Amino acid sequence: MPQMAPMSWILLFLFFSIMLLMINMMNYYLFTPSINSKTLEKKVDLKKNNWMW
Repeated sequence: MPQMAPMSWILLFLFFSIMLLMINMMNYYLFTPSINSKTLEKKVDLKKNNWMW
């Protein structure tokens, strides 16, 4: 069986690299995180500790 020419390896590498970048960008920009309304309304309860030394 003949071996692949080096140009074919470079084209395959470029093709899969571009596909990887495109898939990652699509996943990043199409993902919409769900925001719970409970977390937005929840207030932080801070307890102040007055230490007497």
